[in-house]
Amino acid sequence: MESVIVAIDGPSGTGKSSTSKAVAAKLGLSYLDTGAQYRAITWWMISNGVDVSDAGAIAAVAAKPVIVSGTDPSRPTITVDGVDASGPIRTEEVTSRVSAVSAVPEVRALITELQRTIARGAEHGIVVEGRDIGTTVLPDADLKIFLTASPEARAARRSGELKGADVRATQEALVKRDAADSSRKTSPLAKADDAVEVDTTDLTLDQVIECVVTLVDERRSRDAAQVEASE
Repeated sequence: MESVIVAIDGPSGTGKSSTSKAVAAKLGLSYLDTGAQYRAITWWMISNGVDVSDAGAIAAVAAKPVIVSGTDPSRPTITVDGVDASGPIRTEEVTSRVSAVSAVPEVRALITELQRTIARGAEHGIVVEGRDIGTTVLPDADLKIFLTASPEARAARRSGELKGADVRATQEALVKRDAADSSRKTSPLAKADDAVEVDTTDLTLDQVIECVVTLVDERRSRDAAQVEASE
């Protein structure tokens, strides 16, 4: 194939971001962190005094912020109204509120359309990571992968990323967010029926990356063979 769209979904702490960026870099593809976009709009809401517990208030201003995502896997960027938001969107305040904001249908509709535009405009293909990519955003993706891991492994990884955060508290927060994201009415976190599930609990990051790269190469080979057979 001239290009390939790879959808990588899964909950936090499964190695989704690190894997997606590394795979994109290895294969010469673009990369999109869709979660960063929801964090960005959440940060904008908080910064502009919007009550993020009020779905109506969120919906009323959802179209105002201009979110731009850089797709270089070696240096992914995100700006909101021209301001670099890569640091601010990772704060605990944003993390604790992003599920509520992302559950608002008007927000999901706007961000989903933005994601589709970016993915389909990627000249050489793209790796898109998120929670509803294979099921909602890009149901026609060439390859869908769903990463999983035990709650304990996910909490240990995330607490390490947060530089020594309490593992038990981190696990409780992850479970709470999983429940919120999986039960929302609009585009819940779910595995697509045709997605390949990869359990990363006992795998190193390098092993997960190699597994995904192999899956992409296999898909490309199958598609190339089908094209050749039809000619």
